[in-house]
Amino acid sequence: MILTYHDGACIKASAGETTLVFGPVSKQSKNFRPVNFGADVAFVSLNHRDMNGADDATRGDKKPFSISGPGEYEVQEMTAAGFGSVSRWDGDQRTNTIYAVRFDDMSILYMGAQGDTELPKEVLEMDAPDILIISIGGSGVLSPAEAQKLAVSLEAKVVIPVLYDSSTLTQFLKEAGADDVVSVEKLTIKPRDLVGKENDVVVLAS
Repeated sequence: MILTYHDGACIKASAGETTLVFGPVSKQSKNFRPVNFGADVAFVSLNHRDMNGADDATRGDKKPFSISGPGEYEVQEMTAAGFGSVSRWDGDQRTNTIYAVRFDDMSILYMGAQGDTELPKEVLEMDAPDILIISIGGSGVLSPAEAQKLAVSLEAKVVIPVLYDSSTLTQFLKEAGADDVVSVEKLTIKPRDLVGKENDVVVLAS
C-alpha cells in the first residue's frame, strides 16, 4: 500500500489498480487544495466542503463509489465499517464518521474530523489498527495532546497525523516523543513492515 497526503484531512491509499481517498477536499473548499486525482472509492467522514469532494475525485476511468455515513460496506474487494461520532468542525456541531477499513491485508482507522475523545464503543472494542489516520488541529477537532492520548489508547502500529500546521505538528510530535521525525512524500508499507511497530508516527508532506 502507498499512502500520500493531499491537504486538509485528505489521504490517498493505493494498492495495485485500486485507489481509495479519505476526506476528499471539494472544489468549493476555501481552506484547502481540492483533490486532484481519481479514486475508486471515496470515504466522506463529514458533509462539509473541506471533506466531501467525492465527485471531484474523478479522472479518466476512475469515478469513485462514495461512502458516506455509518454502516457496513463491501466494494472493490475491500470491507469497511462506518461509526457515527461528533465533530465541531468550522464551529458547528456535526456528525462525523469514523471508518475502519480492511485494505491490502492491513487495517486502517480513519478518524475524520473527530472532535471528541469519547469514541463509539464499537471502535474501542476493535483490534488495534495497523494504521491510524488522525486529525491533530483545526477548528473543532482534537487538540494535538488529545490526539496523541487517543492514539496511544488505540494502540495503533503506525500513526499518521492530518489537518496540521507547523505549530500543531510540532506540539503533536513533542507529545508523542517523536521530535526527530522528518516528513516524507509517501509511505509505502506492507504487512511485514508492521511487525514490532507501536505508535510509530509518520508525517506525510502535503
